[in-house]
Amino acid sequence: MALPVPEHEPHASEYEQQYPGMPVEEAFETLNAAAPRGWRVELIEGEIHVTPPANGEHEEIVSEVTGQARDHRKDLGRYTGIGLFLPGASVSGRVQPDIVLAPKGSFADDAEYHDASAVLLVAEVTSRSTAGNDRVKKIRGYARAGIPVYLLIDRETEQVVVCTEPSGEDYDTKAPYKLGEVVPLPGPVGFDLDTGAF
Repeated sequence: MALPVPEHEPHASEYEQQYPGMPVEEAFETLNAAAPRGWRVELIEGEIHVTPPANGEHEEIVSEVTGQARDHRKDLGRYTGIGLFLPGASVSGRVQPDIVLAPKGSFADDAEYHDASAVLLVAEVTSRSTAGNDRVKKIRGYARAGIPVYLLIDRETEQVVVCTEPSGEDYDTKAPYKLGEVVPLPGPVGFDLDTGAF
């Protein structure tokens, strides 16, 4: 059965009403397979979220962050669009962070989604349609997965928040910076990110 890709970001309850009895994981698999190229389908805390391709400003920021990471840490792979399994309310959350930094070769297989244990940093650049998840639900998921650094680049609030020390469902330390400042990324990443280049 093929599910249509919605024009807005859906939630699991909509699918349960339209397709009673279909587990959310099965609906996710079907939508993920049917999504047009460039669309992102994520399963976050038992809810399916479908996001259209990002705009140019978003992608310029992603490009700048990955470029600076390459300049400072040539030993790390810089992954955009890689899928990660995250613990959550469903059997397994499945997300595609904007940026993942991990040792090179960490995802050298043909799997679409990967265990997050090798990840040193995840970064999200907010958009209007994803900001709520990026600020709340993904923080919980990344902390539960034990990812050491979560970098939230919040375009709407013009802030960069560096979340470190994952503990349970949150990060013990959240250091906010104004967009445009030099942002120190602590170990295990360990370089300064110049957000003035965004």
